[in-house]
Amino acid sequence: MLDRLQSLADRYEKLSELLCDPDVANDSKKLRDYSKEQSDLQPAFEAYSEYKNVMEELEAAKMMQAEKLDDEMKEMVKMEIDDLSSRQVVLEEKIRLLLLPKDPNDDKNVIVEIRGAAGGDEAALFASDLYRMYTRYADTQGWRVELMDVNTNDLGGFKEVIFLINGRGAYSKMKFESGAHRVQRIPTTESGGRIHTSTSTVAVMPEAEEFEIEIHDKDIRVDTFCSSGAGGQSVNTTKSAVRVTHVPTGIVATCQDGKSQNSNKEKALQVLRARISDLKRQEEEAKYSGERKSKVGTGDRSERIRTYNFPQSRVTDHRIGLTLHRLEQVMNGDITEIISALSIAEQAELMEKGE
Repeated sequence: MLDRLQSLADRYEKLSELLCDPDVANDSKKLRDYSKEQSDLQPAFEAYSEYKNVMEELEAAKMMQAEKLDDEMKEMVKMEIDDLSSRQVVLEEKIRLLLLPKDPNDDKNVIVEIRGAAGGDEAALFASDLYRMYTRYADTQGWRVELMDVNTNDLGGFKEVIFLINGRGAYSKMKFESGAHRVQRIPTTESGGRIHTSTSTVAVMPEAEEFEIEIHDKDIRVDTFCSSGAGGQSVNTTKSAVRVTHVPTGIVATCQDGKSQNSNKEKALQVLRARISDLKRQEEEAKYSGERKSKVGTGDRSERIRTYNFPQSRVTDHRIGLTLHRLEQVMNGDITEIISALSIAEQAELMEKGE
């Protein structure tokens, strides 16, 4: 571990030199890449620097303890050694976490797709509730939400909604939300007061840059049509809505939220890149699924990950067995405790595997 930390520290200091180089300062790409690399290394570098200082002080204190001291001084040195030893343990644990393999997508923006699944209109209403929950959570994180496409029903629920969350670290937190979300409550359409169970699915994909997923014009088919609102009624007479089909994979992306055809096409291509990238990622993970299937979440859209029980004001995340009795706050975007618990569970799993 110490050898790896020293190599990280050496790289961090080398990056400091490079960032002071006039040639690098005049090269925007190098400047951006080196700055990001150093920013990523900074937490481990600072922890290692503190660890080295603690170990030096601990060694000096132990040498002093071996000398002839009066009782008062012995007690003071012993207290210092105990304190430094405790700091050593805390720092070693912190460093182990910092050295865990990092998902290369963690810092990226995300494209989120929510669809009403089992339950008809109630599932669509629940999908709109989830959208509201995530947008409110994004506000607490200082992230910006951009609606990309939405298909509503007559009750104002979302049959499907696609949106971009723009903010550093969005994927590192939102990635745990992929899967089937189940709701248990009395629907507004239920006259008999019976509790119904419905589901909506959530897909969270890291935004793919153009250089990561190159889409050639020859590989896509672009169709235009009139945007439509609830019930399929036309809301304008211009063909501003765009449907883009990636012929090699058959993946389709549609956008009708904007008034401009060009704007809608760009958004559709953005979604298309994310879906193609997500498909490739899932294909890669499928090769190792038998060895590396995560307990925290596979990203499988059909995996039931969480239940929202309204009569008992209860939220249960089935992957880690976490239950909270504050449903109203959760639906208002207070999901930090759930996401933190899932992140800790993922870290614990990685440490157990020794990766």
